[in-house]
Amino acid sequence: MKNIAIISSLVVASMLFLNSCGNDFLYEEQTTAYSTQHFETEEGILSLAAGLYGNIRWHFGFEWAYAITLVGTDEFTLGNDNTSEPWYTYSSALRPTNWTTSTGAPNGNCPGVDALWNQVFFGIANANLVIANADKITDEGTRNKCLGEAYFLRGYNYYRLFAQYGGVPLIDKPLEGVVRNFQRASDEETMAFFISDFEQAYKLLPTDRWRGVGTWTKYSAAHFWAKSLLYRASERNDGWNGSYKSADLDRCISLCDEVMTACPLENDFTNIYGRWTGVDCAIESSTEVLMSCQNNANSSTQGRFGNRTHSYFTPQFNTFSGNWVNRGPFNGGSDFQRCRPTEYNYSTYDNVNDARLWKSFRTVYGINNVANATLNNTFGDNATALGEIGIVFILNKKSDARFNGEPYGKFGRAVEGGSTFIHPETNKWIPCAFPLYLDGQYVLTNYSSNGNPSRSNVFCGLNKTQDGTRTADGGNAYRDVIMARTGETYLIKAEAQVRKNDFPGAIATVNRLRQRAEWKNGEDRELYVDGTIGFMNNAIYINNSTYSRSSTTHAGKDWMNYSHPDFDNGTLQDAAGNVYMCRNSYYLSTGVERTTDASSLQIASHTALPEEDEAILSALGVSGDYDRMLNFIFNERTRELNGEWNRWEELSRTKLLVKRTKLFNPEASPNIQDHHNLRPIPQSFLDGLLNEDGSELTGEQKAAMQNPGY
Repeated sequence: MKNIAIISSLVVASMLFLNSCGNDFLYEEQTTAYSTQHFETEEGILSLAAGLYGNIRWHFGFEWAYAITLVGTDEFTLGNDNTSEPWYTYSSALRPTNWTTSTGAPNGNCPGVDALWNQVFFGIANANLVIANADKITDEGTRNKCLGEAYFLRGYNYYRLFAQYGGVPLIDKPLEGVVRNFQRASDEETMAFFISDFEQAYKLLPTDRWRGVGTWTKYSAAHFWAKSLLYRASERNDGWNGSYKSADLDRCISLCDEVMTACPLENDFTNIYGRWTGVDCAIESSTEVLMSCQNNANSSTQGRFGNRTHSYFTPQFNTFSGNWVNRGPFNGGSDFQRCRPTEYNYSTYDNVNDARLWKSFRTVYGINNVANATLNNTFGDNATALGEIGIVFILNKKSDARFNGEPYGKFGRAVEGGSTFIHPETNKWIPCAFPLYLDGQYVLTNYSSNGNPSRSNVFCGLNKTQDGTRTADGGNAYRDVIMARTGETYLIKAEAQVRKNDFPGAIATVNRLRQRAEWKNGEDRELYVDGTIGFMNNAIYINNSTYSRSSTTHAGKDWMNYSHPDFDNGTLQDAAGNVYMCRNSYYLSTGVERTTDASSLQIASHTALPEEDEAILSALGVSGDYDRMLNFIFNERTRELNGEWNRWEELSRTKLLVKRTKLFNPEASPNIQDHHNLRPIPQSFLDGLLNEDGSELTGEQKAAMQNPGY
């Protein structure tokens, strides 16, 4: 713990304020001038407790947001960027020392193996200060709330450490001076520590959001307490967890029931992420959200880390479209193409009946620049124009034969010899048209503009982080980042039921979640909404004439082309870009007749799972009720929680990581091994340790503290 051990508690505490949060209740004075004595006063402890929320902003401020949580799994692989290559492919560069330009990295942005380790221990140090000095708070109610927050953050940080590294040093009080002698606790000891912290937080925190949106409540603690109990009952701990399982699973289920009752699901999946209209908008206060990282547009409270998540899920549309679709803050996400979904990811969804597919992925981009008028004119009456479809992703099924022989024209990009695809409904040429499957083969990656399918920049990206309020294409996003919600609570309960061999009960729990994912009677299945709509509240749209409809700078037409009465009464126009279209590719992708009937996703029995799941289970070669149902739960986690910052940790927890990644992620498959269920202990920590007598650790001692395989 070199980076903690050499820092006094005074400096650690001051770091808190450099990372303070952005919501109103977190507008705390930023200063490094506090003395240790200040944090032994009531004023100091109150400010320290309020500032604990700042520690979690780190998680979404840089490349580590996705690198240690999402990629190198069955769900996500890399696009045309090698910034974080070791985390995707488990190459030899994933080792106890950081991958830097001096050791072969293409740039200096690859997240270090010590990044999470160092950051969360800062938060732990501040939580320990609050716990140690909470008696200075005179009002009992306020004291309990602040204590609850400190236990919650300490529990959360140790949960994240354990999920990545296994057993770690346990620090339960403020450090005095320089400490360089630490021992790793066992897995059992580490789990007991943070489970106890979540239990304490549950007992102390109130049920209401007393600080405002983003406050950690009793239900936040209940969710993570249940999640931790499920973790202790999971396969990674099978060497020692036998005596805990029964009681842990029972308590897990009861905690989930409490959360599910008190914090109900949104009625429409779009209301979780899609209908984000700007900072502090209504959906950020959803009762389904149990924990979120708070952000806003106030740069004075941003601290060191802003919200970079808008950059990670968007394909490289500007490049592969040949500038038919250009970048800009009017487009909800920067095209950094860090998280390319795998074929497995798309294949989990019932593309006809599961609305989550169409409410999670952006399938259509509009033209905001006629990049090649000569090419366009060759299509005559079928030529396209500003505001028409420039990119379409057709999320079809492997069995779909409608496009065999390419009867509507050739799929591809807007280059000579590329796309000649004519939309069968609009009769317009689409410069970039990409199906998932053609002639029964997965072909999406073949259209990459770099010619390398294993590094494809062409993919249909998630929309959950889109933010139209950004004031620069490469700037920070201002929306909150959801870290836990009731949708996951349902799946925690369902998995606990699977582990108790209550398979009908698990199906019943999942069916309640799937009911929300069904199309409702009267719903337009082609309507599309994401956080790009925040642009109408963006200062650069409101105050800058170059973004008006009559502007020649951005060639504006109707920003929300095919404006839809169900969303905006058909009047949202006069904005920039033409890129955002409130239509998806549902009917083009499925081939079904237009309908507004309700759909059904209900499962009758665990012995007859949906077609998509049976295909995945067959590919995995699993049999027996338990293995089938556990893997089914993980398929459902993909559908419900796609891209929500926990896939790697969940697969590691259940020891499903290696098998599912080998089968479904061709870029990671050659290298991933069993030891990759844990990350390497940072060498910087090991090198900074001393024995009790002050001597340095030997190589053998360091090796004994390192995780196997590194």
